[in-house]
Amino acid sequence: MVQTYKIDEVKSIKDRLNNAKSIVLIDYKGINIAEVNELRNRMRDADVDYFISKNTFIKLALNELGIKDFDEYLSGPTAVAISKVDEVAAARELAKFKKNIMADKKFPKFKIGIVDDTVMDIDQLEKLAELPSKEVLLSMVLQGFNAPITGFVAALGGILRKFIYAIDTIAKEKEKK
Repeated sequence: MVQTYKIDEVKSIKDRLNNAKSIVLIDYKGINIAEVNELRNRMRDADVDYFISKNTFIKLALNELGIKDFDEYLSGPTAVAISKVDEVAAARELAKFKKNIMADKKFPKFKIGIVDDTVMDIDQLEKLAELPSKEVLLSMVLQGFNAPITGFVAALGGILRKFIYAIDTIAKEKEKK
């Protein structure tokens, strides 16, 4: 008979995974408790749910949600990073952590991830992590939209100044006569 705490653990993981914009599996071996706590704090600050559980529980929860692509990656130490706000946050925070804290070590590292229903391997997750935040991307897009308008307004202003200068010159010429 299955113990109720196991059923509760799978249900808890399933609830955490439900409606996630991104799910990233992380191999966290080789990092100590202080580094794990630092990573958890960084993830929490980025609104990323980061936890460690048994691979069996994670697999059962993912399978109940219809995600079977992760089964082969659920071996060895596995942490899960879930973002329900920003699709890139989990990957970006792990990459920052590796760069700033774990620069001389191989771990932690990505195993596999799913972002907006797209399964991503290690290389894709690393490229995704290099993207700026959603707010920065939106401001870049808005600047792109704003640039032609700004150029158009500047061009109109130049034409208007030249027109006023020409009228002023004509008026001065007529005053002389």
